Amino acid sequence: MNEQAQVPLVKLGDTDLVLADPSDDIRGRTVVDAAGEKVGKVDGLFLDHEEAKVRLLEVVDGGFLGLGKESRLIPVELVRSVDDDQVVIDRDQQTLIGAPGYDPELTDAPDYFDNLYDYYEVGPFWAPGAMYRRPPYHP
Repeated sequence: MNEQAQVPLVKLGDTDLVLADPSDDIRGRTVVDAAGEKVGKVDGLFLDHEEAKVRLLEVVDGGFLGLGKESRLIPVELVRSVDDDQVVIDRDQQTLIGAPGYDPELTDAPDYFDNLYDYYEVGPFWAPGAMYRRPPYHP
């Protein structure tokens, strides 16, 4: 059993939890890549229930009336900056397009999160010595 399997992640919208700092709630903001290209919108925040910290952003792109919508998870370590309107990530649009898709059924797979962090080349939050990096906020 990998260490991550012991760290439950919950989608903020599926709980009665609220963020201590309302400015941390970036749902609905546009996500742009390192070159300034729009890649989607933040649709959800995934929390590490044990430490009550945001670990992943759910970014949704495309679709019309809910059809054809694609969802991807992005580790908070990739967030370069946040302002009132947008979230800038430290990867390009093609990298995000190639990322493993988010499907709630897949997140129970033992290696889903390992593969996700490996894909983005970011050390996972559950690794020994990992430190929490709160995304920078620039009003």
